[in-house]
Amino acid sequence: MKSPDELTVVFRRQGLKVTPQRQCIFRALHHNPEHPSAESVYELVRAEMPTISLRTVYQTLNDLAAMGEVRQLTLGTGSARFDPNLDSHHHLVCERCGEVVDVYADVSGVEVAPEQRHGFTVTTTQVVFRGLCPTCSVEPAHHQPSHHPSQHQHEETIHA
Repeated sequence: MKSPDELTVVFRRQGLKVTPQRQCIFRALHHNPEHPSAESVYELVRAEMPTISLRTVYQTLNDLAAMGEVRQLTLGTGSARFDPNLDSHHHLVCERCGEVVDVYADVSGVEVAPEQRHGFTVTTTQVVFRGLCPTCSVEPAHHQPSHHPSQHQHEETIHA
């Protein structure tokens, strides 16, 4: 993801105002590996800027997604998530706690060819692997985990 200063330039080039609130959001996203929801970004920036509105966070994230500066992900975790990592990658999703982890997997050899079977022209491929994260794997199913995804965030490479 671009630095907060670079995002400031991008916003200005688009004719959008660069407010202290937006700059705070840029800082919260920079090098953020957590695939945050708008609500979690809101909680992060409220620590620095208590008067910021959730609407401002949503608008800024949607603007960033429209400009291609973050990816909006719908992973079945309850809320849309925003991925500042624009590298080509896939995701592991914990079905219990909702943790999302970047996975660099080579899926080029997968013989699905949906474009041939259904007439689609495929422009991108996103694979979502679902299961339990290491923490949830060892916790009983009836216990709601208290950990936050950032407590055990990592990246992994898988070759399919």
